[in-house]
Amino acid sequence: MQIISKLYGPFFDLHNWETVLTSSSDWMIILSLIMIECLLSVDNAVVLATQTQALTNLKEREKSLFYGLWGAYIFRFLVIGIGTYLIHIWEIKIAGALYLLYMVYRYFAPKTKKTSKTPQKSIKKKRHISLFWSVVIQIEMMDIIFSVDSVLASLAISSNPVVVLIGGMIGILCMRGIAEVIMNVMRKIPELETMAYVLIAIIGVKLFVSIPMIGWEIPSGIFALIVVFAVLITLVIHYFRVRKAR
Repeated sequence: MQIISKLYGPFFDLHNWETVLTSSSDWMIILSLIMIECLLSVDNAVVLATQTQALTNLKEREKSLFYGLWGAYIFRFLVIGIGTYLIHIWEIKIAGALYLLYMVYRYFAPKTKKTSKTPQKSIKKKRHISLFWSVVIQIEMMDIIFSVDSVLASLAISSNPVVVLIGGMIGILCMRGIAEVIMNVMRKIPELETMAYVLIAIIGVKLFVSIPMIGWEIPSGIFALIVVFAVLITLVIHYFRVRKAR
């Protein structure tokens, strides 16, 4: 019980919630987390949309996404609690920073052969499990796989679990609700995907330099401003590229 209280106690601290909800700097961080969540979760949205196509009934599709949404929320709550504790262990910080930088390397590395970023899964009706629940289970599995990157990146930005939880919850809801809009925007402004991975590189460096041997802490408020400037610079680059192409 002591371990559970240590991991998840901050979520039930009303003073912590009040501080976060009334802090403009915390809301800047939350908005940054929402944006990163949406940009990193486009693949997730594509996979979910594909998986639900196995259900011919529209109501069942909507119901499966509803159950998947709540499953994603519960899993995110559990992982953030554990991650908030683990992220303070400097070995975990190094591992996390290296993983984030590996994500960036994998994105920018020359690709000799184009491969699909989203796993192709065929959904078959399993014995003793209806097609509907097979879809729900696979939606939950995809949520777990895709949310690891988001949780790790979020905890590197803010160590306050309430901030990470709010950003993650709103981000998931936005991603599910406006997935098609996000995908259309990223098609029109493809530089946004590159910008997201540049931010992930900065987050990886931020996490690495915070280990005790270095001890450099980049304030979350400054990171939020970096995000704002990154978006503005990306839009300017896109504008000049479009103008040059005319």
